Formats: sequence, C-alpha cells, structure tokens
Amino acid sequence: MPVSFIRKRDGRIVPFDPDKIKNAIHKAIQAVRGEDGELAAKLSAQVVAIVEERFKDRIPSVEDVQDIVEQVLIKNGHDAVAKAYILYRHQRAELREKKKLLGVTDDLKLSLNAITVLERRYLLKDETGRIVETPSQMFRRVAKTIAKVDAIYERNADLGRIEEEFYRVMANLEWLPNSPTLMNAGTDIGQLSACFVLPVGDSIEEIFDALKYMALIHKSGGGTGFSFSRLRPKGDVVKSTMGVASGPVSFMKIFDAATDVIKQGGRRRGANMGILRVDHPDIIEFITAKEKEGVLTNFNISVAVTDEFMEAVENDKYYSLINPRNGAVVRRLKARDIFDLIATTAWKTGDPGLIFIDEINRKNPTPHVGMIESTNPCGEVPLLPYESCNLGSINLSKMVRDNEVDWEKLRQTVRIGVHFLDNVIDANKYPIPQIETATKANRKIGLGVMGWAEMLIKLGIPYDSEEAIAIAEKVMSFISEEARKMSVELGEKRGSFPNFPGSVWEKMGYKAMRNATVTSIAPTGTISIIAGTSSGIEPLFAVAFVRNVMGTQLFEVNSLFEQIAKERGFYSMNLISRIARTGSVQGLSEIPPDIKELFKTALEIAPEWHVRMQAAFQKYVDNAVAKTVNLPPDATVDDVRRIFMMAWKLKCKGITVYRYGSKSTQVLVIGGLQVPSAPVTTGHTPPPYTQAPEEYAGECPTGVCPY
Repeated sequence: MPVSFIRKRDGRIVPFDPDKIKNAIHKAIQAVRGEDGELAAKLSAQVVAIVEERFKDRIPSVEDVQDIVEQVLIKNGHDAVAKAYILYRHQRAELREKKKLLGVTDDLKLSLNAITVLERRYLLKDETGRIVETPSQMFRRVAKTIAKVDAIYERNADLGRIEEEFYRVMANLEWLPNSPTLMNAGTDIGQLSACFVLPVGDSIEEIFDALKYMALIHKSGGGTGFSFSRLRPKGDVVKSTMGVASGPVSFMKIFDAATDVIKQGGRRRGANMGILRVDHPDIIEFITAKEKEGVLTNFNISVAVTDEFMEAVENDKYYSLINPRNGAVVRRLKARDIFDLIATTAWKTGDPGLIFIDEINRKNPTPHVGMIESTNPCGEVPLLPYESCNLGSINLSKMVRDNEVDWEKLRQTVRIGVHFLDNVIDANKYPIPQIETATKANRKIGLGVMGWAEMLIKLGIPYDSEEAIAIAEKVMSFISEEARKMSVELGEKRGSFPNFPGSVWEKMGYKAMRNATVTSIAPTGTISIIAGTSSGIEPLFAVAFVRNVMGTQLFEVNSLFEQIAKERGFYSMNLISRIARTGSVQGLSEIPPDIKELFKTALEIAPEWHVRMQAAFQKYVDNAVAKTVNLPPDATVDDVRRIFMMAWKLKCKGITVYRYGSKSTQVLVIGGLQVPSAPVTTGHTPPPYTQAPEEYAGECPTGVCPY
C-alpha cells in the first residue's frame, strides 16, 4: 500500500513526496561526481519501495526515510555518495540546532544568516525578549495588515484572497517590502515607510523642528534625508542676535550626534543623507567634512551639482557661490578645482557622492507642487519636503525558468507589488501630520529589484557585457510598463493621487494614475539576506567567503556557483576553501573560462560597467537607482573623475564610489589583500579568508547603507 503521509520534525503530518528523496540523492551524487538524475531516480525508487514495505500501517518520520536512504546507498556500493549524504544530514542537523539557540522556529527553511537577521530585527518578541512568531507568521502578519486596506475601497473585497496573494510572494521570497513594513505592520508602532525627506529652514526654530522630526522617524525605523542648502553660510550675519552664523556643517554634527543617541530603538542603525548645493558658500567645508574618520558617521553626504556646474567643469570655467539668505554672489571659483576636490575626497573616504539635481527635477512628476532638494539616505528616492516613500523589491533570481526570463511570473509579481505598496500608504501610521499630508498628496511608491546578479548568472550572461546591459533595459522597461499599468488601474478604481491635476502624468495624456512614482532601485541590504540573493543591482561581492554569525565563522558559498560546479564536476571543499581566501574564482585553473566570466565580483568589474548598468536601469526608473561603484585599492583619482562625469552624461540621478580599503571601519574584508594606506579593522595583516558580518549583503562595504 503506498505511503501517503510523512511526519516532519516539528510533528506536522504532510503529504509524502518521493521527488524530495530523488532530489536529495541527486544532490549527494552531484557532490561526488556530477552525474545526471538517472541513478538518483533508480535509487530513490528502491528507497520508496522499502518505506512502503516497512510502514504499511503507520506514518514514517523524516528521520526514518533518511535512514533508509543511507542504507540503500551503502547497499548499492555508493559509499562516497552515502558519505556526502550523511555529511549533508549532519550539517542540516547542526543548522537546526543553531537556529534553536536563537529561539526561532524556522518554518520556511531559510539560511542561518537569514534567521539571525530575522531574530535580531524583525520577528516579534514579548516583554522578556522571547521570540513569539515564526518567519511565516511574520509574513502572515504583514499580509493580513496590508490586505485589510482593500476594504476601504471595495466593500465586498475578498480580503482572504488578497492576503493569500501578498503572503505567497513574501513566503516564496519572490518579493519583499522594505524593513519597517516587515517590522511594524500589525504592531502598535505601525510606521511602515523606509524613506523620508525633511526640510531644514534657515532659523533655529526650523532647524530644531527638523531635528525633533528626525528623532521620531529614526525611533520608528525610518531613515532621513536633508538638504542644508537653505542655511546661511558660516560667518554670515544673524540680525536677531547681532552674532554670526556657524554654517550648515556645524548643524549637521548636531543631527549626527542625535542619531547616535537614538539608535532607532536598537532595531536599525540611524541613517541620514546630507546634501549641500555646489553653489553654497560653505561647499569646500562640506566636501571635506568626512575626511577625518569618526565625523558625521551617521551621514552619507552628497553634493547637489547643477548642469551649469558640470558644463563649467567640462569647459574649464568659473562658477558663482551664492548666499542663500539674500541671493548675493559672494565668490567665484574654478569649477574644475571643486570637481577635483570632490573626486579626491571621494577617492580618500567614499564621501561625498554626487546628486545631479537638475536631472532629478527634470523628472520631477509634480513640479507644480515644488522643487526636489534632497533624497533619502541611499539616494534612490528624491522626495519633496515631508514626503515619505514605501519600497519593495522583486527577487529577480526567482523570475527565471528554463534559462529564460519568466515574463508572466514577473508581470504578476509587479502587479502584486504595486497593489501592496499602494495599500501601505493607507495602512501606515505617520510620525507627524505634515508627512501624512505630503505622502498622501502624491502617493509615491518605489518598486525595485534584488537578485539581478543572480538572474544574469541563471541566464548565462556576464555582468560586464553588452548583453547584460541590453537585458537590464528590457527587464526594467517591462517592470516599469507593468507597474504603471497597475497604477493606472488602481487610479481608475480608487482615484488618482490628489496632485495628479497639473502633474507630468496628466500632461502626458494619462487619464488616471494612482501613484506619482512607481519604481525605485534600493540597496536591499538585509531583505536580500532574508531572500537569500544578491543585493539590488550590485554584482556579487564574493563567490565564497567566511561570514561571522553568532560568534562563529561559517563558510558561505554562492548557491548558483555550488550548483554549477557540482553539475560540471569541478566542485570540491578544497576549491571552496581556496576561493574563500580572496572571494574570487579568477586565476584558478580548474574553473572553466565561461564560469570565470559569469562569476566576476564587484572589484573585478571595470568601473565603466558599473556606471553603464546603473544608467541602464535608471532609464526606466521613476525615482532613482542606488548603486555603489566599488573600486579596487589601486584605483586612481582620475578613475573617480571619469566615473562622475560618465554618470552625469548617461543621465544618472546620482553616483557614489567606494575604493576598497579607504576606511578603517570597512565591514567587508578581502583575504590576502594588502591595503597599506588604510588598514581595515582586522589589523595590518589581512585575514586568510574574505570575511563579512551577518548583515552585509554586498552593497556599501562600509556598512553605512542600512536598507
């Protein structure tokens, strides 16, 4: 009599699936000699026959079946395969024990690193700090909370179906919302947005109002962006006191210190973007503000450069510095001198980046409402004063089927993502009334992607290739088109965003549009760790490395590399150990050339390809694209100059570079790579293996980018 059910380790009774036995045996065979599935099918048939014989009248456990697999492998003379299978069982048991130590019941079979991140920041806890939900319960909590919004717009809405739709894409790790939504949906905090921009006016009252609002946002898990360009320069007159102004940088230090104190309740590190226009009289002090380590550590800083300035750089002309208090020209500087200072300081420290403020405002969907002055902390969302934005990312590595893009699955995921994010705007609890008013007036959302590097690997396309640029444009244009279609549908059913009349969308001929923006590419950080994929549109940062988890150093190998290596017969633990020394597969003779091309890491990809990839996505993104151009230690200041100029000409909205080793607090440490000019925290001697902490996913190597 066929066995119909099996008992899981947690006691649940589930349907018996013989294919799982075949797949497990197949993986063990591949680990030894890379054979196809015929032998696995033959051996699994023997296992199933024995299970059905032994368990005619009772339900077998998972352990019972695994014991029989071992016996069948040994009986058939496959000792090496049996050893690989036993080793795999041991590793899985060890993994389960470590998850238990964290107090988490992993009902979705996530990685230990994902569970560590969830335990630390996302899963709900009781008053004693005990975890009170599983990963699937977290997704269910979020799905239920966000689905309820549909009842506002449709009395007979099928909330159960909508909840299940939202739950499925999260539990399958096909799409995830930004961190505050996962943390706070369905809780008393209820603040669901990642990104905020606050205005900073030129008075003590306005400055400290912004500081207070920042504190409230950080406490609830959000990040903040500021333009300090309205503040009068250092030394300028203050009529009310007959004193002199201390300038923007002095006030930025106050914001930085406050961020240190708040620490977002211990769940997320505070993060800010500080922006100053290139024509502000204090621009030189701003550019060099982070040259000394330990200053403005909670800020990313960017110079808002104009087209006029960039053209002056090209033509070796002078430009004017203007006092924002009265509009008076106070000085003229050679544009190239300032551009060179920006490039040199970015080469030294990773800051500042550039924000192309004119390009941002050319694409401002609501120019009749106001001009954009700042972005969120990582630059992917330019926002008007008091606006917030909700982000979510599609896991592109899950959108591939039979070595091709699964366009229909991608379409459905885009539609669900837009629906979800629009609901978040109504489900949200806003920190202050001004933010709720501004956010609901434009209803901006930012649907983005993660797992881009892994999608390319599955498609067999090297990251630094014309084919990759072409498919980037094709994928993002498809996402943009489908997201806009969904926003139009929601606009027709629920009404357009209130500022739609007079907007760019109305002028383009749209009759309805629910959201003023629909797309944005974020550095996905911890949500890509949960999803088990690469961050945003970044390349892989390492093929194999050591991750520090729970005080233990664990080897982590890119799953696609491991799979390909086993299929093609060159996998071995010795090889993985050698790769982990540098994180790279280049220079290893046993790895085929085509695989080396597919698995180039961020530092092995020429800077021009980084910028071109960012520009390819930006072409079809409403908001902006967060990406770091990671540079090797021997990169030059001239490399940085070329990157900045190229990004402007390709119509990016901003650009950030980071030269490996230029900060002593760097979190990613590449084994064996000497950087005498700026030793990383592990000391002057590089470690034997490439190392990363629990929450590093391949975005900014300094760990400043929290999203």
